[in-house]
Amino acid sequence: MPSTPIHQLRAICLALPEAVEKETWEAPTFRVRDKIFAMVHQVGGQASLWCKAPPGAQTILVEAAPDRFFRPPYVGHKGWIGLWLHPDPDWDEVAALVARSHAMTLPPRLARELGISNPAGKPAARSRRTSPPSRPPKRPTRSASTH
Repeated sequence: MPSTPIHQLRAICLALPEAVEKETWEAPTFRVRDKIFAMVHQVGGQASLWCKAPPGAQTILVEAAPDRFFRPPYVGHKGWIGLWLHPDPDWDEVAALVARSHAMTLPPRLARELGISNPAGKPAARSRRTSPPSRPPKRPTRSASTH
């Protein structure tokens, strides 16, 4: 079977620690602990990669090479980048972008265990679960007493 851009991208993504593939929106998404770090989308009939990028990277890449990079719909406002997978992307560049997105998605503890630092310079994504807010102790209620 001939290798397609999707096959090459799949090999890059699934080589990363704890990466799994899950089809969502009728397209492959690549996740670590159920958080998406890369996905494939057909835009105007062309395959593209969408992945996370550190703050400012989207603007730099899109301005430097608008024929290769774009601001993807739905997630572009969060800094994600889009990269066309046709006609012939630089696969070393694709691997570096995917690895950076993966590192940004890793839970902090797993990143520490793997010795991977977050390329955005901040802690990796945290769970949305938080402990309940602390509440002041209840005031004792006065019982009705007869004097």
